Amino acid sequence: MRTPKDYTDNTGKPNWCPGCGNFGIEAGLKMAMSKLNLDPDNVALVSGIGCGANAPYWFNTYGLVTLHGRPLPVATGVKLGNHELTVIAWSGDGDAYGIGMGHFIHAMRRNANVTYLVGNNTVYGLTKGQASPTAEKGQISPSTPFGTPDPNIDPLALAMSSKCSFIARGFAGNLPHLSNLIAEGIKHKGFSLIDIYQPCVAWDKTHGYAYYQEKTFDLATVNHDVTNKQAALKMIFDKSEKLPIGIFYKEEREVYEDEQPQFKRGPLAHRDIENINIKAIFDQYSF
Repeated sequence: MRTPKDYTDNTGKPNWCPGCGNFGIEAGLKMAMSKLNLDPDNVALVSGIGCGANAPYWFNTYGLVTLHGRPLPVATGVKLGNHELTVIAWSGDGDAYGIGMGHFIHAMRRNANVTYLVGNNTVYGLTKGQASPTAEKGQISPSTPFGTPDPNIDPLALAMSSKCSFIARGFAGNLPHLSNLIAEGIKHKGFSLIDIYQPCVAWDKTHGYAYYQEKTFDLATVNHDVTNKQAALKMIFDKSEKLPIGIFYKEEREVYEDEQPQFKRGPLAHRDIENINIKAIFDQYSF
């Protein structure tokens, strides 16, 4: 069996602030990979822009650092090119639910077999703490000194309405729970969203580790039915006392790459293209 160290690239160390929630996500992902005994040579980690975006540099796997808000189309392309790979995308809440919102919705409805980890810390931590789309109405930040005027986005509710087949939430300060949650997301055949409460110790002084340790509870302790959409929606919207973490909803349905006839003969990455001539296609459609 492999250990978390087997997924670590030793050429450098993360440059996150001491205490950043990204350390928890990194550790949780590596623990999940070791639980599943994944071969690093068969894993691709794709990120966008933000504090967590440099994560592929510190994993001993294939990695791509893409554009702001664009990890999901790239991750989907990687999966379509070689669907034998385990493909994981990593974003922050601004990357995923701000500029990347359109890609987020379409990736969920397509149901490509990709696991999406989103560090949700209510701010744009890389660019001095502006309010992100998940910041609550009235939240003070450098960009909203009088309080955020807009209501916050609820990514889990949006995921439910976008036909996401695996919807979960974790907490970067609860590694045993988070690593198991990520492992379940990777094992799920289909698009897996794992939104992760991630304290930003530099810019959000309200939602720290103590806050989430006191406020969160595990859905598994209340016998939540993960196949019941109405029960999932009730848990998503009911934030009166405690914040639930765990798997809210999952279903099995055909994944995007299995629906494409061009993949019936196996991954495109394994095809021999030396003798393919596309001149006839150009001749047919040229004017």
